[in-house]
Amino acid sequence: MGQAVLAHGALAPTVSAPALDAFAHKDMQTFGTPGMAAVIVDGGKTTTYAWGVRKLGTSAKVDAHTIFPIGSNTKAFTTAALAILVDEGKLHWNDRVADKLPGFRMYDAYASSEMTVTDLLVHRSGLGLGEGDLMMFPTSNRTRAELVHDIRYLKPKYSFRSGYDYDNVLYVVAGQLVQAVSGQRWEDFVQQHILDPLQMHDTQTSIDAHTADQVALHAKNTTSVRGVGKQAVLTTVMTGDVFAPAGALQVSAVDMGRWLQLQLDRGKMADGKRLFSEASAKMLWTPQTLIPISPLPPEVALAQPQFDAYALGLEVQDYRGHKIITHLGGVLGGVSAVVIIPDQHAAFAIMLNSEDIGALFAMREHLLDTLLGLPSPDWIAGYKQMFDSIHASAIAALHNQGATTHPERGPSLPLSGYAGVYRDPWYGTATISQDKSRHGALDISFDRSPGLHGTLEHVQYDTFLTHWAMPDVEDAYVTFVLNPDGSIDRMTMKAVSPLADFSWDYQDLRFVPVTKH
Repeated sequence: MGQAVLAHGALAPTVSAPALDAFAHKDMQTFGTPGMAAVIVDGGKTTTYAWGVRKLGTSAKVDAHTIFPIGSNTKAFTTAALAILVDEGKLHWNDRVADKLPGFRMYDAYASSEMTVTDLLVHRSGLGLGEGDLMMFPTSNRTRAELVHDIRYLKPKYSFRSGYDYDNVLYVVAGQLVQAVSGQRWEDFVQQHILDPLQMHDTQTSIDAHTADQVALHAKNTTSVRGVGKQAVLTTVMTGDVFAPAGALQVSAVDMGRWLQLQLDRGKMADGKRLFSEASAKMLWTPQTLIPISPLPPEVALAQPQFDAYALGLEVQDYRGHKIITHLGGVLGGVSAVVIIPDQHAAFAIMLNSEDIGALFAMREHLLDTLLGLPSPDWIAGYKQMFDSIHASAIAALHNQGATTHPERGPSLPLSGYAGVYRDPWYGTATISQDKSRHGALDISFDRSPGLHGTLEHVQYDTFLTHWAMPDVEDAYVTFVLNPDGSIDRMTMKAVSPLADFSWDYQDLRFVPVTKH
């Protein structure tokens, strides 16, 4: 049975603990999820739930204080930090970033001079989906200051303020902005001004923090398509604090309840003091950038929003006729969701120690229906069908891809001809070398990403396939483009799997030769 812990008062009448237990167990069994925690804040009452184990193969149970990574649900903490600085008069939402953060520049001169604090936070910069994430994902030896400098080399996909595409790198800039204005590192500011006042004592501001109460992270990563096959404990996880303001917080269900209550009370804490003002609370929830809506398949079509927009670290959309404030979060091996229902004065969060987004969505919709008093379809079956179809399509695409390759064709050069150092303007350098122990076969190493190194296998022509030493890294095709004289003009990359997370933005890299080995 799951554990229901009452933080304030009696169990909210709209939620039946036995029914929620039954749903959670079926959900986790269907998707193979090891552990899940949830917290519901409804009518001033906070209830936490916990199911499953922290790590496959062990008996340690998830409980209300078990710590989960919340990924991009960290972004709302970064925007709250900026709201505090706005309330203190040290910053304004319409301030130009370049005026507050010396050295900040975008590729486009107009965006460099005109980007405001709000622009940083609402995904309308012109950068493509996840562009630049390999500067910090999954590991990096880059500092935040270096990342802020190197953003100027990211070529935009769209014109400034012309549309929506989700990014992470500008939230790192936002974290550096907090430091520039306050004099405190992002971690220290968030700890002192948000976590400590809210008594969020379990929360860790570093992805590298390790405590006895943490979950292990899991993924179905033993086949060519991530999400298919057996659940396994990840041996390699995201490390390094460069991306912390965009997604590094690790939080328990108890602490998430305190955060959600603050959101519902529009910045007011339990003691009546304000963390941020009513005006800032309104700004944090105000839609800024319209998000294009993709149709959902029939089996889950009831969850289809009619409008969707990004606010400051949160999305504003509708669910079955009700306005909700929401966001998803994900790291390698874990996913989370936050949902606020303003007209019900209710909110909840869900955290998983696996990448089973179908299980997360099913629980999210079930809790929404429960709190709104709506009839609920079989969300578990619906999302299982949806993701089974997605995975089947990806497997078929990879099969067709393999069937049309011709390894007997090429390579154009002897393997020694590909060896050398290559540089991409925003990422830095990658090294292609020959391994004498493997009869001169090629190796690849990303110099700013510890652990991103492996071997290259010839596929066809001048295209090779990576086999990374880190088992949890998405493989990529590496293609060398030759000049008419046979010299190498550039090296490009592309993720192999059609379901690779957008943070594997290999396609944004354009390496050119620097030296030859």
